Amino acid sequence: MSDGVETSRAGYDAAAAQEKWSRYWSEHGTFAALDDGSKERRYMLDMFAYPSGDLHMGHAEAFAIGDVVARYWRLKGYDVMHPVGWDSFGLPAENAAINHGTHPAEWTYANIDTQAASFRRYGISFDWSKRLHTSDEEYYRWTQWLFLRFKERGLAYRKDSWANWCPHDQTVLANEQVKEGRCERCGAVVTKRQLNQWYFRITDYAQRLLDDMGEIEGHWPERVLAMQRNWIGRSEGAYVDFRIDGHDEPVRVFTTRPDTLYGATFMVVAPDSALADEVVSDERRPAFEEYLEAVKKKTEIERQSTEHVKTGVDLGVMATNPVNGAKIPVWAADYVLSDYGTGAIMAVPAHDQRDLDFANKYGIEVIPVIDTGEADPRESGIATTGDGAYQNSGDLDGLANKAEGISRICRFLDDNHIGEATITYRLRDWLLSRQRFWGCPIPVIHCAACGDVPVPDDQLPVRLPDLRGADLAPKGVSPLAGEEARAWREVSCPKCGGPAERDTDTMDTFVDSSWYFIRYCSPHYSDGPFDPEAVRRWMPVAQYVGGVEHATMHLLYSRFFTKVLHDMGMIDFDEPFSALMNQGQVINQGRAMSKSLGNGVDLGKQIDAFGVDAVRTTVIFAGPPEEDIDWADVSPASILKFLQRAYRVAADVTAPSDADPAAGDLTLRRATHHAVAEITDLLESGRFNVVVARIMELVNATRKAIDSGCGPADPAVREAVSFTAQALSMFAPYVAEEMWAAIGNEPSVANSSWPTADPALLVADEVTMVVQVAGKVRGKIQVPPDIAEADAVAAATADPNVKRHIGDKQIVKVIARLPKMISIVVK
Repeated sequence: MSDGVETSRAGYDAAAAQEKWSRYWSEHGTFAALDDGSKERRYMLDMFAYPSGDLHMGHAEAFAIGDVVARYWRLKGYDVMHPVGWDSFGLPAENAAINHGTHPAEWTYANIDTQAASFRRYGISFDWSKRLHTSDEEYYRWTQWLFLRFKERGLAYRKDSWANWCPHDQTVLANEQVKEGRCERCGAVVTKRQLNQWYFRITDYAQRLLDDMGEIEGHWPERVLAMQRNWIGRSEGAYVDFRIDGHDEPVRVFTTRPDTLYGATFMVVAPDSALADEVVSDERRPAFEEYLEAVKKKTEIERQSTEHVKTGVDLGVMATNPVNGAKIPVWAADYVLSDYGTGAIMAVPAHDQRDLDFANKYGIEVIPVIDTGEADPRESGIATTGDGAYQNSGDLDGLANKAEGISRICRFLDDNHIGEATITYRLRDWLLSRQRFWGCPIPVIHCAACGDVPVPDDQLPVRLPDLRGADLAPKGVSPLAGEEARAWREVSCPKCGGPAERDTDTMDTFVDSSWYFIRYCSPHYSDGPFDPEAVRRWMPVAQYVGGVEHATMHLLYSRFFTKVLHDMGMIDFDEPFSALMNQGQVINQGRAMSKSLGNGVDLGKQIDAFGVDAVRTTVIFAGPPEEDIDWADVSPASILKFLQRAYRVAADVTAPSDADPAAGDLTLRRATHHAVAEITDLLESGRFNVVVARIMELVNATRKAIDSGCGPADPAVREAVSFTAQALSMFAPYVAEEMWAAIGNEPSVANSSWPTADPALLVADEVTMVVQVAGKVRGKIQVPPDIAEADAVAAATADPNVKRHIGDKQIVKVIARLPKMISIVVK
């Protein structure tokens, strides 16, 4: 065997194979992208790992799925880039480091080393030359550079606002990082806090993010696209300007039903909005402030729940309904959120259940303005939401066309300069400031004379100070604002040279992961965030594999970043991922794994017990990629037995490498080529679990052929084993390499070429023809696939059971669907 690689025919030793072939792949750079134009390029990307510890069962599934794709593409002759990296800034690493009394960098890079070793052991076909870490200075230099380019375009800005606050992690959270009112990282109940924060203006791209879904429709899971559409939340309606007594500027509210304006009997403002504090009367301020404190203790989920008993406080001021001049009270109520538009709504209680419940509780007037034919909401307590004729609506009375009603009101608003038709979005700007240490520093200097001054490009990166030994525990402000970081923080203003201070917040780690896939194309490029030519050659990503939980965070943010870079002229595509595949979860005993439940499964122990190949093949064979895997229902021990059986078949082969398969057993050759055709189709459609089943069938067919007289020297056996090794290499790469070497092939099987099925061998010698008599199946006979109708009828009527059911009846008609069916009609 060349290259010093030898294999034993005595038996398959999983541990020895893992060590041998891992070393071989590394020494020979087997999986490095060529990038020389000799082959068509394909970019396979996994959502990169977070270095929270060693690899776990979730990693086992996700990365095995991506590796199937990457290895298949290599076998198909593509130049494949399959990079590896770590999302290495962030809260979990910082919290873990604090708990263990170490520095986040030490904790993070130690975990990266552990995971890197496990990735190599797990046999993932990574191109290690593309490796990156987002916490490396050579990476976050360019994250800062991109932030400044966004700022120049008005897409990065700072403002005072109420923000989601995690009391455990002591930092703000973007809306997307709050799940059912809790921090998606630690599970703490999220509250609100008013802070000056940095934002990305993602709302400028809301419509583009919706429109461009047409490019990926059919290539991304529909549920991901639906989640993004719902999160962006496009609504058509109108802005309406209300005048509030004592407030100089009109208050603009958004409504999807401007045609119901005549039924607006009160206004509601969010108690935690700036507007509520501005308009509340002096007499009502004490009651309002007491109420505000109570509201701050509630989560957004509680405030928005239909089961929640709505509360409010009268602000002691009146507003004017712009269509009829009616004076209506202004209330602060907990069911309106401060980040919805201006934090104010017009309340039409007759036709909105939340408004009606509130009006009935506080004795506010209810005026129905659409006659839907349902019970009067003033009597039934149920808001009517259907269509019908307008009533109590001025010039609209009697009109029964909703679209026309909306159009007329919008023209009225526009003509009188008190509103306009518009489109709004549920999506809010991306809050990216974090009050924590372990993140990318925001490259801005605050000067009393010059304001917010960008750090000059030639001074990037703004490096994190070491702060070893400092107390990094969360305190509500960034550790970078503490005494230990004073020397780092206090600097001269780049504009005027006067005393100034660096921004002490760090960026949300989703900023880092919103462009890493582009950096992979040239991870060590130093003249910009990426080499434009390398990106042109490889992007967009051909296949992305990762969890659906990132649908409204990472995937949405990455699409936004890509569109901005496109508009800046830096890239020539505006969707980053051509295709997306989601994987399910690995659970145990029907529940998510956790230490508290005692149902955790340790990946390392599973590999020690059964070997990498058995674990990888088990997670693939367990079901379709998108479905959850219950480890209690699978058997890596059974898979290991199958892999050992496959190896023994390969070890039995004695046919020489130059043997002509055409001289081999025809039945086995047909089985092999049917397997080639079916497995190719299954791989292209992502049905990887069925591929494993087909490989098992081919191994059984090969063993049967050997044991039934075909013999191990038959060229057809060698052909079957050769394809089995190729197919298995995507799931069980170590045993596949052993099989490939055992039959005398040059290493590595990863360098081989995927075969094409011979069409002549896909044509069956015989097929099963079903015979019906009087509509019931009475026989199944084997016939040639090209049988003539006369011969088919003769064969059918000669079958004893068919003949018995015809008896002495007369055949009046024969319906032939050859070669699969003959139907005989008798009387």
